[in-house]
Amino acid sequence: MSAPSCTVVPVALGERSYEVVIGTGLLATAGSRLAPFFRRPRTVIVTDATVAPLHLATLQAGLEAGGIGSEAIIVPAGEGSKSWPVLERVVEELLAHRVERDDLVIAFGGGVIGDLAGFAAAILRRGVGFIQIPTSLLAQVDSSVGGKTGINSPLGKNLIGAFHQPRHVLIDIDVLDTLSDREFLAGYGEVVKYGLLGDADFFDWLETEGPRLRDGDKTGRIEAVRRSVAAKAGIVSRDEKEQGERALLNLGHTFGHALEAATGYSARLLHGEGVAIGMGLAFTLSARLGLCAQEIPSRVAAHFADMGMKRTLADIPGDLPDAGGLIELMGQDKKVVGGVPAFILCRAIGDAFISREVPPDAVRAVLQEAITGRRL
Repeated sequence: MSAPSCTVVPVALGERSYEVVIGTGLLATAGSRLAPFFRRPRTVIVTDATVAPLHLATLQAGLEAGGIGSEAIIVPAGEGSKSWPVLERVVEELLAHRVERDDLVIAFGGGVIGDLAGFAAAILRRGVGFIQIPTSLLAQVDSSVGGKTGINSPLGKNLIGAFHQPRHVLIDIDVLDTLSDREFLAGYGEVVKYGLLGDADFFDWLETEGPRLRDGDKTGRIEAVRRSVAAKAGIVSRDEKEQGERALLNLGHTFGHALEAATGYSARLLHGEGVAIGMGLAFTLSARLGLCAQEIPSRVAAHFADMGMKRTLADIPGDLPDAGGLIELMGQDKKVVGGVPAFILCRAIGDAFISREVPPDAVRAVLQEAITGRRL
């Protein structure tokens, strides 16, 4: 059987450079594709209780076909696994499996697994290598690329972690077929982000093609993932540790992370849903400050509505803090410097910039308006 066709996006980081391979049917050929990276033909796969029954057997068979033996560590699904207790368990199990410094761990799951397994690899024996095989759209276009790993604190999201680049990223578009509509759309929020922050043509394309991607078009999904990964790879190669341009990738995240904290990192609000709502708030704030045309936030909201996405605070079930409470949660964001949060604002679709000079009253007014549904 011939190998499935695929496209390759390089991440240029000198000695830490790697490739992102995107295509269909890649799990079944994982062994032959990944064998050159292994010093000895064995690995430990970190995955979760949702992914394992769906895809673990396929991956292990694909690895075995290429001569790579594997064992698996399965953790509970969900954001709650990005925690000290689960990290400790994963590290101890990796040690029990006798993972050595020259071995490679495989992170096989969504963003939670990539962050958790990557951080475990970063601290195990002072750093072992790992390979990302992301299974959610969000992880494929965002968290699997760029080397950010970590866990959450009760005080905020991703406050504990390390930069630890993967050795390789293998993206099989077929695994997206098993995502729920909600999970796919949460990931789609991160896809849209790349158009909104730096590629207006991509956003135009998504306005037309987005519904087909949602409904399962493989060719469109590969193209959307490729363009998203290429955009992120370019930014990461220029600013690996978020000293400048890479912060643009946080469009929507200052608001979104506060909303995730307010909902206890629970199933009430998925990360991509928080980002989508946060991007809407960021454009609303930009318009309020006179930075972009007033109709732009409506255009963004209209696309989210066409896709059936969460886009307002009213779409989040249960109670939320008031505007002051949400602002307090923003103060725990990892991008805070001197107590001042960073906001990613926009002059237009595809033209984002970083600002630490946003008037607090404007942020409060936007949040209060979002809570009450009334313009203040």
